[in-house]
Amino acid sequence: MSAELPAVTDLIDDVWGTPQIDLGVALQDPATGRTVARAVATAADRVERALAVADAATGRIDATMLDAIATDLDARLPWIAELDARATGVPITQTVPLAAIVSGSFRLAAEQLRTGALRQDRDGVEVHRLPLGPALCLVPWNAPAPMAAHKVANALAAGCPVILKVSELAPYSSVVLAGAIAEHVPAGMFQLVQGGAQVGGHLAASPRITAVSFTGGLAGGRSVASASAALLRPCQLELGGNNPLVVLPDADFDTATRIAAELLTTLNGQWCRALGRLILPAERAGDLVEGIGKRLAALRIGAPMDPLTEFGPLLHADHVRTVRASFEGRVAHGFGDPPEVGNYFAPTLLDGDLAEEVFGPVAGVVTYRDLEEAVALANAVPYGLEGYVCGADEQRALSVARRIRAGEVKVNGSSIMSLHLMTPRPAWGLSGLGEEGTAETLRFFTGARVVGVEGRFALHTS
Repeated sequence: MSAELPAVTDLIDDVWGTPQIDLGVALQDPATGRTVARAVATAADRVERALAVADAATGRIDATMLDAIATDLDARLPWIAELDARATGVPITQTVPLAAIVSGSFRLAAEQLRTGALRQDRDGVEVHRLPLGPALCLVPWNAPAPMAAHKVANALAAGCPVILKVSELAPYSSVVLAGAIAEHVPAGMFQLVQGGAQVGGHLAASPRITAVSFTGGLAGGRSVASASAALLRPCQLELGGNNPLVVLPDADFDTATRIAAELLTTLNGQWCRALGRLILPAERAGDLVEGIGKRLAALRIGAPMDPLTEFGPLLHADHVRTVRASFEGRVAHGFGDPPEVGNYFAPTLLDGDLAEEVFGPVAGVVTYRDLEEAVALANAVPYGLEGYVCGADEQRALSVARRIRAGEVKVNGSSIMSLHLMTPRPAWGLSGLGEEGTAETLRFFTGARVVGVEGRFALHTS
């Protein structure tokens, strides 16, 4: 490893501090399982101070500031990518391209300001999109820097004072990100708080917070929603998925097996849009599972900082146990030969459907006899984040994709990126509430004020 991990610090009222609350959890090097630090939390009195500072902040954010943050971050991206790889176990070859989202989020937010995203007049009637007020951004551990940057950049662009809290299990890159932001924004407009669910709950329960953007698990999302409901406060929730891949009878063998293997193992299976349910035509299921297994077995499994690694360890030994327990007693087929030392878990296919999200490299395999059954299987769980369809006839595949109940459905694709930079990223059912996206997240942190002189505009009808 190239350098020591940074100290876990917080930033409150423009003063850096060292959190002193030990959460009783050892942070590990995923490749070895060795303890490298302790999970810590900001003390309650400092959390209260952060809330008071955010409530009083009045600084102005403009596009020039956001561009300056992006430029500053550009130089830090290699370090951010390394920190996320070392914290989560995701191969460095995946965290490096994802790190581009970090500075890119601030540039996209700046461009939206320049193109008038906060002013949407209609025929002489003024429509101003104004900041809702102090915003809370809650970020999980699997891709902490990119998700934090997306939320924070848009909240700042909206004009909201921001409090960021990332997962206590992957805190390192947030310190680097916060350093770049703090150098360019007015006092009180950005603060970083460290901690676990208790700190997140403290922040979410505060009436000083006027908007919450949360990405994480279903239980945490329900807690945020419950706290927000009492305050009639908007919340943006992305809560994961149990995502289907429907392989059509005419699908190309190499394409189908590649997509399935990639969806199962990207970010080591630790992502909300990963494959959860593999839906195969009955007459081809055996051959397809064999082909997928061969691809999985051929992956180079190793340490995340090794540039040759294609599949790395999971975040923590506790998470390995959670993943394993999720299918206890099921018929399971693991592929590959992971190292005995470290938090490794072989990619696994289960016989039969998978009812709940595992958040690891595990998927259930089910078969269908006709397309009606395939669509019914795809829609059989209450999640609706992402769906995938693989087929040689694109028009036929698109017709199936349109029937899948999910926020986004990709045909013949497995990328971690959205289909288009400017399309929304919706969440249906238990996968969340609302939409994220380049434009949608900025809009979430704003409220509309409509101003005009009555009678100046008349609706003309023929």
